[in-house]
Amino acid sequence: MLPARMNPQVQPECSGAGQGPGQLRNQQPQQQLQPPPPLQPTRKAVELVLVKKQNGVQCVLAPRGGDSQPRETWGKKIDFLLSVIGFAVDLANVWRFPYLCYKNGGGAFLIPYTLFLIIAGMPLFYMELALGQYNREGAATVWKICPFFKGVGYAVILIALYVGFYYNVIIAWSLYYLFSSFTLNLPWTNCDHPWNSPNCTDSKFLNGSVLGNGTKYSKYKNTPAAEFYERGVLHLHESNGIHDIGMPQWQLSLCLMVVVIILFFSLWKGVKTSGKVVWITATLPYLVLFVLLIHGITLPGAYNGITAYLHIDFRRLKEATVWIDAATQIFYSLGAGFGVLIAFASYNKFDNNCYRDALLTSTINCVTSFISGFAIFSILGYMAHEHKVKIEDVATEGAGLVFILYPEAISTLAGSTFWAIVFFIMLLALGIDSSMGGMEAVITGLADDFQILKRHRKLFTFAVTFGTFLLALFCITKGGIYVLTLLDTFAAGTSILFAVLMEAIGVSWFYGVDRFSNDIQQMMGFKPGLYWRLCWKFVSPAFLLFVVVVSIINFKPLTYDDYVFPLWANCVGWGIALSSMVLVPAYIIYKFLSLRGSLKERLAYCITPENEHHLVAQRNVRQFKLQHWLAI
Repeated sequence: MLPARMNPQVQPECSGAGQGPGQLRNQQPQQQLQPPPPLQPTRKAVELVLVKKQNGVQCVLAPRGGDSQPRETWGKKIDFLLSVIGFAVDLANVWRFPYLCYKNGGGAFLIPYTLFLIIAGMPLFYMELALGQYNREGAATVWKICPFFKGVGYAVILIALYVGFYYNVIIAWSLYYLFSSFTLNLPWTNCDHPWNSPNCTDSKFLNGSVLGNGTKYSKYKNTPAAEFYERGVLHLHESNGIHDIGMPQWQLSLCLMVVVIILFFSLWKGVKTSGKVVWITATLPYLVLFVLLIHGITLPGAYNGITAYLHIDFRRLKEATVWIDAATQIFYSLGAGFGVLIAFASYNKFDNNCYRDALLTSTINCVTSFISGFAIFSILGYMAHEHKVKIEDVATEGAGLVFILYPEAISTLAGSTFWAIVFFIMLLALGIDSSMGGMEAVITGLADDFQILKRHRKLFTFAVTFGTFLLALFCITKGGIYVLTLLDTFAAGTSILFAVLMEAIGVSWFYGVDRFSNDIQQMMGFKPGLYWRLCWKFVSPAFLLFVVVVSIINFKPLTYDDYVFPLWANCVGWGIALSSMVLVPAYIIYKFLSLRGSLKERLAYCITPENEHHLVAQRNVRQFKLQHWLAI
């Protein structure tokens, strides 16, 4: 028996529009069929499922909700590809991967990184694209395939919303730096500004002998660039800790407002508008990265930086931390689990080749991470050469790299204003399309679940974007960096790993790898190979379980430089993490208690796809048979 979905607006001639599935099954194939009446505007959309049999075709009509409008699709295939690439290629590709590669054995790090990409990253990426495209639903309603796991959808939507609170702030920083770059003398080049401290030291006078042994240049906080970031932008010196955050800063508030306005007008009409915005935001970073790379390799010391980046130390592969770093980086880099890939793929045409898309976009993402390392380390090599220090003294990751070290290096180049503008435009573009993806996951996920939100999508989009603006104000106060660090650590840490683990188990075990493979065959005409099915059923869940356990074991009390967060702040952080994770068991309990019948019947309805609930009444529950759990 091979089910095949059809587009709702392409309806076969069938006289059983008002009959139940049992009545339709009793009809003979030779029966004269009458054309259905024309669709009325208020008529509920239907999903047509054709089940091929030897003696004919069985037609089953299943209500899909109250929205009679067909689901919109991407204007062009390239819109979808650029959206996925734009979401996956974000700031972490620039500020995290190159440093991880450098500190974990250089070229040797590519071995575990590539291995985890092949056995876990790509299979999860492929699974989410196929899941969204086949069901044409957001992260919550896609779980009609196994209602027990709908809480996973709500969890990832909440996590995506949490990330939007602080990720937009990082984009606002980039915009503030961009505005500050429109001057002949960049504001982070000297100590003559009101925000500078008496200890500010011009970077031209800093070298290995001045810093002394054991002091890394990247950790020195009194350079003009470091003071511009922490005192001029963040005003961190005016806060004593997370208990003393103060009021929002008006300059950053305006920048945040601009970012939110850009996001709103990029998303308010759905993928028709966002698919055009990514033509700029997803391609511009590549152009800028190429220009920075070409210029960077011409600088003195660039060769030493690139050599340090590519050095190969196979001995590091004996260390567990290298494999842990590779596993976590490949997971966060591809962006599986945030509901974004499911939302994007749900707007594809039913027969789109999402297998090819998964391989292409995930490979581009990882290659971009590797190539960005050349642009970063050519500049770090130049800085080490200028200050007569070792590469390890200037190498760092995170905000310190893109908002302190890189701007400082740019300020010493000829035409520094141009290079600063170009660099921060790249950061702005990298952030915007990634944030667009997260917002789309929230909007699509909830709009598909609640039809009133779908009917008022523009108003709902405004509510989501403006809501993130209001909550993000906590992150642009004078102590906002502490709030941002808290959210960055807990909002999408262990919680997102747990959610994706549940997603992998729900699809591969409860729904079934064989049934999922049949869905893919209906879309693209071919069934996934044994390799993909084994990865989905065994390797990916094991990989995710490993990363979840490691993230818990390696947890350390939160710090920001020398500041140690109080115990209550760590408790708040875990509360934020648990607020999303608890939705998974909470919905399971709610779903189970909301149904009628015996315990076995309620369990059957919870783990059976919604379009097969009629089989529960017939006591034909696939999940109650050993064959289901052994199938691959």
